[in-house]
Amino acid sequence: MYWSPVIERMPLEELKRIQEKKLRALVRNVYEYSPFYKRKFRELGIHPEDIRGLEDLKKLPFTRKQDLRDNYPFGMFAVPISQIVRFHASSGTTGKPTLVGYTEDDIRIWVESLCRGLVSCGVCNEDIMQIAYGYGLFTGGLGFHYAAEKIGATALPVSAGNTERQINLMKDLGVTVIACTPSYFLYMAEYAEKMGTSIKETNLRMGIFGAEPWSEETRKRIEDKTGITAYDVYGTSELSGPLFTECVERDGLHIWADHFLIEVIDPKTGENLGEGERGELVVTTLSKEAMPLIRWRTGDITIMETEKCNCGRTHPRILRILGRSDDMLIVRGVNVFPSQIEHVLMQIPEVGEHYMIILERKEELDEMTVQVELSDKVKIDKPADILNLTRKVEDRLRVVLGISAKVELVNPGTLQRFEGKAKRVIDKRKI
Repeated sequence: MYWSPVIERMPLEELKRIQEKKLRALVRNVYEYSPFYKRKFRELGIHPEDIRGLEDLKKLPFTRKQDLRDNYPFGMFAVPISQIVRFHASSGTTGKPTLVGYTEDDIRIWVESLCRGLVSCGVCNEDIMQIAYGYGLFTGGLGFHYAAEKIGATALPVSAGNTERQINLMKDLGVTVIACTPSYFLYMAEYAEKMGTSIKETNLRMGIFGAEPWSEETRKRIEDKTGITAYDVYGTSELSGPLFTECVERDGLHIWADHFLIEVIDPKTGENLGEGERGELVVTTLSKEAMPLIRWRTGDITIMETEKCNCGRTHPRILRILGRSDDMLIVRGVNVFPSQIEHVLMQIPEVGEHYMIILERKEELDEMTVQVELSDKVKIDKPADILNLTRKVEDRLRVVLGISAKVELVNPGTLQRFEGKAKRVIDKRKI
């Protein structure tokens, strides 16, 4: 199924012409109307006439999250406040919040992009979509809400939390699609069992999960436990919240190239990487009016694919997010991503879905402890069996990570659950 079949299956050469035309217009626009970019271009000696095609993109500067914080609240905007119809903002827990403004056309393109994604997953006007992302300044809930309504589906704006009510509504209303974080959905499935029911007893057929990295192994666990089909979704607050999803082929997330230009770079050197190479995703917004972004460094690690998808869509794809360059843990000089640890744990049937990574420094040496719950489907109570399983997990982690980690197996239900993004790392080191 297609939402915009002509655009979604557009030949690559035509997509490239659209991108180049929009890129030239974008550069002229920010040079004229964005105080931040005008200053940045002048500092680097860049003039809009220097940018003629996609090959000139590398001449343009990167934009980082600190730029948004330094120019808070309105310094990144390229339109007057009178044209802003909505604000969204990050929580600001690690510094000043990042504020994003939207014109009416920005909202329209955001909704249009996600409509394409939802339809490519198989969402239709007969579906009831339970939206368990947060509403408000967070972009997740409202993005899904407007897109669901636009394609004719019925939106159930539950937001995050109140899990018992979530499950009751899912059963009572015959919900067929849910959108939330994967960790919260696993918690929801666990909670349903405590209520004496199961997600499998509902009409739910599909979940669209994002806002945190998750692995193929977690997808399999979700599907085995609940009987649904799980799809990945990607977006950032700065770009417009949820934007891109997998299609029914589930072979990467389609990036709508008529609105967004993507690169994958080496996060250390900033050099462009080739197709199939793992690096940091960089996005240039080709259509945004209120807060256009040039070469926005998302911090997300992925791999780009440009080969035509079996679904018929010609737009480029990114593979699932493998982690974040700024969430990368350095343990005894080794780069470790939490997603690597999850990948190992989810392949071991004796352990559950919930885990916590604890970092400490003892006698100037880093120590990493991975707490993981035992699976409630496997009965292990003999000390020898616990010891053998602990060693098995530690061995698997050492092979994948290249360093040793201490593993603590804990009883099911021991570790904290999260209704929003899961917090997987506690870093107690004083670095």
